[in-house]
Order: sequence, then C-alpha cells, then structure tokens
Amino acid sequence: MSKVVTAAEAASRIADGAVVSVSSSSGLGCPDAVLRAIGARFDAEGHPRKLTTLHPIAAGDMYGIKGIDHIAKDGLLTRILAGSYPSGPSSLEMPEIWKMVVENRVAAYNVPSGIMFDMNRDAGARRPGVLTQVGLDTFADPIREGCAMNERAAEHPIVHRTEFAGETWLHFPNIIPNVAIIRATTADEHGNLTYEHEGAYLGGMEQAITAKNHGGLVIAQVKRVTARGSLRPHDVHVPGHLVDLIVVDPDQRQTTETDYDPAISGQIMRPWDSFSLAEYGVEKVIARRAAMELKRGQTANLGFGISAMVPRILLEAGHPEAVTWAIEQGAVGGMPLTGFAFGCASNADAYMPSPQQFTYFQGGGFDLSFLSFLEVDVQGNVNVSKLGKKPYLTAGCGGFVDITANAPEIVFSGFFEAGADLDLTEDGLRVRKPGKFTKMVEAVEHVTFSGQRALSRGQKVLYVTERCVMRLTDKGLIATEIMPGIEAERDIVQASQGRVQVAESAATMPKALLSQGAMGLEL
Repeated sequence: MSKVVTAAEAASRIADGAVVSVSSSSGLGCPDAVLRAIGARFDAEGHPRKLTTLHPIAAGDMYGIKGIDHIAKDGLLTRILAGSYPSGPSSLEMPEIWKMVVENRVAAYNVPSGIMFDMNRDAGARRPGVLTQVGLDTFADPIREGCAMNERAAEHPIVHRTEFAGETWLHFPNIIPNVAIIRATTADEHGNLTYEHEGAYLGGMEQAITAKNHGGLVIAQVKRVTARGSLRPHDVHVPGHLVDLIVVDPDQRQTTETDYDPAISGQIMRPWDSFSLAEYGVEKVIARRAAMELKRGQTANLGFGISAMVPRILLEAGHPEAVTWAIEQGAVGGMPLTGFAFGCASNADAYMPSPQQFTYFQGGGFDLSFLSFLEVDVQGNVNVSKLGKKPYLTAGCGGFVDITANAPEIVFSGFFEAGADLDLTEDGLRVRKPGKFTKMVEAVEHVTFSGQRALSRGQKVLYVTERCVMRLTDKGLIATEIMPGIEAERDIVQASQGRVQVAESAATMPKALLSQGAMGLEL
C-alpha cells in the first residue's frame, strides 16, 4: 500500500493527548503543511485535543511560515517544550504561541536545544532520562526557573537537581513522543528520504527512531516522490522502515523567504566575492574586535546578532577559509548566512545532524564561540532568552546554554547602552547622547549564561561593546580596552552606574577597527 497521503489524512491519524515531536528550525525544514492540516482539523472537528509538542528548535517564523502558530489553539495545545520560539521585531504582531504563553493558556517550557535532542535520544534508547551538567546555575536549573516560562509550567516541573558520583547534575525525565513530524526533499514509495534541497538535516532521523521505538507514528513531509529503488542508498538519510506516512507539498520553502537556493543545500559552490561584506557602522566595529580573538585553523561556533557578522570580517580581510565555522543547525565550514537565512551556510564542508553537532558543542571540543547579549550583570551573567515587556523579541535560549557550558572561550558582543546617539568616524567613536538605559545591569532578568560558573571552571569570557572590551574577573566586569573617542569615566563607569570598572592598565583599541576600508586583519 502507498504511504502517500494528504496532509488532512495524516492529521486525522494523530490521537487526542499525543506527544508530538516536530523537526524544524524556524522556516528551515519546517513541515508547515502538516502543522496547518492539524490546526484545520481541530477547527473543523475539535480534534486532536490536549497535545504536547516538542520542538528542539523553533517551528515556523513571523514572516510567512506559521509553523507552531497553526496549532496554537486553546484545547488543541496543552503543553509545549521548545528550544526556541518564533521571534521578530515589535513592528509585527505577536505570534499566537507567544500569546498563549504570556496569557498562561499553555504550559510552556524553554529547554536548551541540545538537551532537547538528548531527551529525544534517551527516550528512544529507553534510558531513564537525561543526566547533564549543561544548564546548571542558569534558568534551566530548578534553583531558578527550571525551564518554566509561565505559572502553568512551573506547576509541573520537568527537571530536577540530583547528586550522582559526588557531583550535582540536572535530571530531565523522559517525555516520550508517540508522533514525529519531520521533513525532507524526496521520498521514494517505501518512504526512504533524501535531503538534497535541504539546508540542514536537523534531527529528523533521531526523532523518527524515538517515535518508532515506542510504537508511534512518523509523518514525513516532502517536496516530491520517486519510484522505489531510484534513490542512491548513500543519499538516504532516513530509511523507509522508519516512515509511516508521506505528505507531498511541492511548494515547501527551503527556509524563510527562500524557495530554493542550491548554494544553501551544497549543490553549488559560490565564488567568495559573491558574498556581501558587512555594512560599515558601529556593529561592524564591534564584530571586527570580536574577530581579533581568532587564530588560523580554529573551529568556532557562531550565534545570531552582531556575532553573525564575524565571518564577513574575515571575508573582507581575505581569509574566508581560515576558520571552520560550526553552527547548531549542522553546517560545518563555508560561509554562515545572515538575515532570513541564518542557520544555513553556503560552501559548507559538511552537514552534521544537529544532535551530533550539539554533542560536539556540549563537550567543548571547539575553540571558541561568538554570541550576542541582551544584558549583562555585575556577576557576568548574560541574558539572551527573556524580555518580560516584549517577550517575542527574543526566540529563547536555543543552543546558547549548550554551547556556553564548556566552551573554552566565549566572546559576547552587544551595545553598552540601548538607543545611544553615537558618532562614528575613522578617528574615534563618541557618545553624543546617552541611551535610554544601560545593558550593564545589577541582575539580569534571565540567567542564560552563568558568569560565576564560567569563572569557577576557568573559561575565558570577553564582552565586546562599542565602548570597551570587558573581561570577567573575580572582582566583576573590568574594562581592559577602551575605544578611541570614549571618555572612560563618563561613558563606561558612570553610564553603567558603577557596575563596570576600568583597569588602570586599560589599552586603547586599535584605530584600524574604525576604518571604512579593510582593517588589515591578519590571522
């Protein structure tokens, strides 16, 4: 019998109370047609009801791929665990899932993406849940929020502290999915799946294995179907015995705002001069200083925001292949993309499944990570995962907690103040008018990164801003480098309300950072 069904038929197979695991990363790899059909069935029939959904990385975005918003409905969705959530600017309407979260209409948890993949793996292998030190002393720790995003979630903890072998660990008990919804490019008639047009494998195979190991249902959304036996076995990433139903959506987008770009899926290699350089401005200056931490031959991780500009700094300097980039969606090497295509890379050397990429990150095998911050406090803690006043401006933690847990060196980048009027020239940067508020706070709203734990573990931590470079010490945040044009006492100490001190031996940052031309970076 054919496994090919309509999206509506696939949705009809999902029972009330199901635990549904969804493979996606925002618009990248999102099985949007199946999620839409589930929402449509609920509107018409009132079923399925009371679903729990698991999203290691966000499903859908705010720019045309609704993803989780298709099923963000009272009665349909009861509980959600996600590494990240759809996010965007305040000029766009709040996503439905965020309305449910902030109005306490669904039990919502923000779980580090790598831990979510670990939870899937251990449930699949019938082990007793995840035992990890990733997330200790952060919001994922029960001594803080325990991943809970609202009161309904806090009433039902999903993580506990435990002692094992003389050390403290976090234990995440199994949450077993009985449905997995994944996506690929091509399925043959048996359900073998290939990913030739995809920008990442994500965790589809692992999610399918876990559902099947517990007698569950696996639904694969694909772009096209071919005859059985026509796929090269080495190209099959999910074998057909793991797939129950195939839903064909010929219009599925490769990722947000991109129907199909062969360079994203590694089918062509772009000339290096076809990539745009970072636009001149304060953010580029910050990214340039961050890039100075690199050495040729290193492997570095990359996050969203200002940090995503660092590969373009190397490109401008003529070193596009000097460093191997590794991003959580799975791309290794090449040029990580920015904007709507963030999470993808062109000219990649390889694509790893996200679960394996996170094992690499959690174990700290790479050299350094470039990440951004929303706010930093006096203990060096960083928040990137929560904005109480406008929650959907941040996606949540994503892989941030997994990546920073054991990274040998972390370079955080961001603005010292929000909304300051800055005058940038090749001679210096001057603060013409202070910002609305400092990002150097007494205590961060959400501890996504624990400064004190990093300090105790000997991690090297830098905070790069447009005004200074700060280092985390046992005496707090110390500015060790000052940008030309900055008045240290006024623009750093007073602007931070004394939370940042300036080292007596503070150096002046090189003027080359301010150049409108290439800065002459050598690796």
